Amino acid sequence: MLKKLFNWLDERLGLTSIYNVVLDRKVPKVNWFFTLGSASLFLFLMQGVTGILLTVYYVPTPDHAYDSIQYIMNGVTFGWLIRGIHHWGATLMVLVVFLHMLRTFYFGAYKYPREITWLTGVILLLSTLGMGFTGYLLPWNQRSYWATTVGTEIPGTVPFFGQFLTNVLRGGSDLSALTLSRFFSVHIWFLPAVILGTIGIHLYLIIRIGISHIPDKDD
Repeated sequence: MLKKLFNWLDERLGLTSIYNVVLDRKVPKVNWFFTLGSASLFLFLMQGVTGILLTVYYVPTPDHAYDSIQYIMNGVTFGWLIRGIHHWGATLMVLVVFLHMLRTFYFGAYKYPREITWLTGVILLLSTLGMGFTGYLLPWNQRSYWATTVGTEIPGTVPFFGQFLTNVLRGGSDLSALTLSRFFSVHIWFLPAVILGTIGIHLYLIIRIGISHIPDKDD
């Protein structure tokens, strides 16, 4: 019965062909450093799941943001665990993505014909850093408030457009409810959309071109 069902779906969806192209591919002899990309993808999915769960209780307003975090930590069943996974997972994701890029650069995997794969990886690294920066403000405590104040002042050093960039990030001259709302929107909508789209392109290029092997002496 199951075999007939699979054959029926396979004839219409090409499941066997998808499996052969995506999973049953020849892979050069590599080491554990080549699993950092898969680890980054797993961490992103984990951040997405825990982030969705946190938005059930989080309130992105200056009057309620801190209290909602405290309620998640102390009042919600296993809320402390979900937030802990999300908090430390963000740090781990930045580290793993950075190590993945470092490994790619060290082994020369950014060279022909994988230049676009490298560029999508750079976008993913910058987006990951953006996720960490925008998420840091969301607890709305003293540490996150003043750290974000300093962080948003850095673009202000850019000649001619510095003050404009700072005002765009903050939604005004100072951190306010608009800043928190803006960071929350970017954190849960804009950057995840960019990351998902870029991951799709990144994986397509990996499937189409393949991964590089460990360079030998001739390389």
